[in-house]
Amino acid sequence: MATYADSGTTSMISLRGVSKTFDKTIHAVVDVDLEVAEGEVVVIVGPSGSGKSTVLRCINLLEVPTEGFVTVDGFELLNPRTDIDHVRAEVGMVFQQFNLFPHLTVLENITLAQRKVRGRSRSEAIEVAVRQLTRVGIPEKADAFPRQLSGGQQQRVAIARSLAMDPKVMLFDEPTSALDPEMVKEVLDVMLELASEGMTMVVVTHEMGFAKAAADRLAFIDEGEIVEVGPPEEIFANPRHERTRAFFDKILY
Repeated sequence: MATYADSGTTSMISLRGVSKTFDKTIHAVVDVDLEVAEGEVVVIVGPSGSGKSTVLRCINLLEVPTEGFVTVDGFELLNPRTDIDHVRAEVGMVFQQFNLFPHLTVLENITLAQRKVRGRSRSEAIEVAVRQLTRVGIPEKADAFPRQLSGGQQQRVAIARSLAMDPKVMLFDEPTSALDPEMVKEVLDVMLELASEGMTMVVVTHEMGFAKAAADRLAFIDEGEIVEVGPPEEIFANPRHERTRAFFDKILY
């Protein structure tokens, strides 16, 4: 049984006092508070090694926080009575690497979890897979193997695979960092479309153009701490903290 949190929050995602320490000495995340409303797009930016991906991975317990509380869709993830697999089924995640099974076709990659986790029939899973491949713009690749696809196409398959599970939340961990520059736009275009459709999204990225175009709020993280959060146009134009200003002074966007 999944257990609902008695927090009174209306957020789809809530991190409260979340810290993550590795080997008792490395403080990757420090006392992070973050709320994400249903349908909101929050983009997390910051220097390499600042804890961005660790924060993201704490949302579905790929990293278990050392301290704090994580609530997703009303479920308190650190409550021992919560069925984590039940919650994870509602949270799609797209990684830097595509993580496709190389020996399976695109269609098989997308139908596998549907049948195993959602209990769908083969025909129903195929119907959903084709619909999601069309959504990401590559229905003609259904019978191809991952090695026959470009990096951008593989990442779009990974997104389609997550969407086929009908998630309530999508997490993206630097989804374009492994792509050649000419392939970045095709993945970002899919993500922009998802944002426009009202998907709840948390995105870790270095793509500042995407942040400007899609984010409802931008969160800047440095040394494991959320330094400031706000509308991207405000943070880009007039960051309040020196650490944020120093970061944006060093990058092109």
